[in-house]
Amino acid sequence: MSMHEIEDLVADSVHLLDTHAAPGDPGVRDRFAALYAFQDRHDCSFTHFRVMDALLRRRHTYRFPLDRHPDHAERSAFFDALTGFTGLRTFDEEAPDFDGYDSWLQDGYVDPPFLYCDAGTDLWRRMVDAGELTGPDAVPPRRVPLVDVVRDVALAAEKEGDTDLVALWFAFGCETLVGGPVGCPYDVEELAELPAVRELRAVVRRTGALDAARRSPYAAPLEFAADQDLERWWWTL
Repeated sequence: MSMHEIEDLVADSVHLLDTHAAPGDPGVRDRFAALYAFQDRHDCSFTHFRVMDALLRRRHTYRFPLDRHPDHAERSAFFDALTGFTGLRTFDEEAPDFDGYDSWLQDGYVDPPFLYCDAGTDLWRRMVDAGELTGPDAVPPRRVPLVDVVRDVALAAEKEGDTDLVALWFAFGCETLVGGPVGCPYDVEELAELPAVRELRAVVRRTGALDAARRSPYAAPLEFAADQDLERWWWTL
């Protein structure tokens, strides 16, 4: 699977969650944040604008006139000169504490004539402190386990008849979906009792997605798994 396919997977998942969740469900915002955290673990492009309407509607992303930026009065010439998409965080590559560009969205981004920030970022906090965001909008996203998000996406995909999307997610295996970068912290019995895991596996059985999942490039051979017992169980439905 290429990075473009991961971008497609995340964008399609955002669309499904937005379509199938209740209009006022605040948990959708948290799930969007988890999906983009997953995408950020790969060498993917910035894809928010593919689903920006959903991100704005679900309060994952906020849009303001450019002159609402807290620094606009002091830096009006800079902001007025922006003519295209610009991430506002600057980096000093020579600084001793420079650790890469992963935080590039923290100070927001501009696509003239609008200013954008994602919930939980540094600019979002400044907008909260300035009174631009209040009530539920001033609450940071909650951390949601990725497997819970994937379960919800799979249930929505099942309703749409999108077996391929179910398969693509399931193919990442328990080390990615349940454990993340540090691996899965459960043994087989514990993993089998997780509600999201049980429900995800049930969707895979109902949709017949297992064979398609096995063909995914992200379905790593069993011998490469950190815990072969876990992965063997994962693929035995």
